[in-house]
Amino acid sequence: MLRPAGLWLFFTLGLLGLAGGAQAQQPADTTRQQPVRNIQLEGVEVLPDALNSKNWLLLNKDIQLELDGAVHNLYDFKFDRAEKQFRSLRRRYPQHPMPYFLLGLSQWWKIVPSNVQTKLYDRPFFAYMDSAITRAETQYRADNQNYEACFFLSAAYGFAARLHAERKNWTKATVYSKEALNYLAKSQEANGLSPEFLFGQALMNYYAPWISDNYPLLRPVLLFFPRGNRQLGLQQLRNVAANGFYTAPEAKFFLMKILYNDENDPAASLPVARSLVASYPDNAYFERFCALLCYNRGEYEECEKLSRDILDKLNRGLPGYEAVSGRYATFFLGWLHENRYDDLAKAQDYYQRCIVFAESTGETGPGFYVLANLHLARLAADRRDVATARRYFAVVEDKADRKSGEAREAKEYLRQHKK
Repeated sequence: MLRPAGLWLFFTLGLLGLAGGAQAQQPADTTRQQPVRNIQLEGVEVLPDALNSKNWLLLNKDIQLELDGAVHNLYDFKFDRAEKQFRSLRRRYPQHPMPYFLLGLSQWWKIVPSNVQTKLYDRPFFAYMDSAITRAETQYRADNQNYEACFFLSAAYGFAARLHAERKNWTKATVYSKEALNYLAKSQEANGLSPEFLFGQALMNYYAPWISDNYPLLRPVLLFFPRGNRQLGLQQLRNVAANGFYTAPEAKFFLMKILYNDENDPAASLPVARSLVASYPDNAYFERFCALLCYNRGEYEECEKLSRDILDKLNRGLPGYEAVSGRYATFFLGWLHENRYDDLAKAQDYYQRCIVFAESTGETGPGFYVLANLHLARLAADRRDVATARRYFAVVEDKADRKSGEAREAKEYLRQHKK
């Protein structure tokens, strides 16, 4: 349920964009540059000779030590604390892309928990990413072996492409996507220096064949892409998750989603999710994904604990805890009270709250919204409240997938209990 379909072309082109996307049509190619051809991403990591990386902040251990707490605060949604340290870095390195990219990444993670629906942070996000691009381009023009600049160009273009695609800014999405791919090809020459450089390559290796398998109409476009290797991509992603500094949380985030959504291996995804929640307990996205995995795996006590924690943080107004997370938590608690505790009054209350959360964000399609209506319809039918059951079943019939069991059940009940 956590993963919407679509926009994966831009997700992959952008390389570092997060968290799926909404359904969209493939826009026309309006780029001014030729696509990168025959990029080989499957080789072993290489270490360039005679490389001057003295001034690269990405590899600077003192900077990593300084920013360790800031990066943790970012992913734990302590944005004010993280941004204070990033601004301090910017004061000392005003011409370096890193502080601008990190400030943009902070804006991105304010957008993620809403399933990228909120537009409140779009302007500062794009401003920071464009600032990172401008400074990285200056560095690259001065030294075309500055692979750190390539890393930030690939990452900043990729994130910006992802959000431009979400906002249906097709021209910019396409241009930024191809720029991201272009600089990924350049930065791979340094991927032996640090796991940070390996992250984009891992994603491209995994998702290039995935797109070909799942979007056959896009195969002509993929002729310009590297062929990729899904298993190698997973191996590289695990490497980055275990050994990266700045990119380790992102690598774990992708690994968690890939194992659940694409590899159909929730048992392998759950330990990754638990690790993320343990490290970043106030990250609403990680917590609700872990609750979903626990629910699907029958880890009901853990699911209940996480769901109650989500609602508590939502009530306290913690950043990132809003209607989307509330929709998850209330459905799980409704199901648990119905099926584990036989407390139908509380179950009904949670299902109704789930519906309110879903309607407040406009997410009233198949998923928790339909399931909550279905359970309320069944509860009403069991107590022979035909009018109430009909009302909820009518919603299910209208919103569920026409070929689904939920839609058939609703249609049959409405047929047998006509007004």
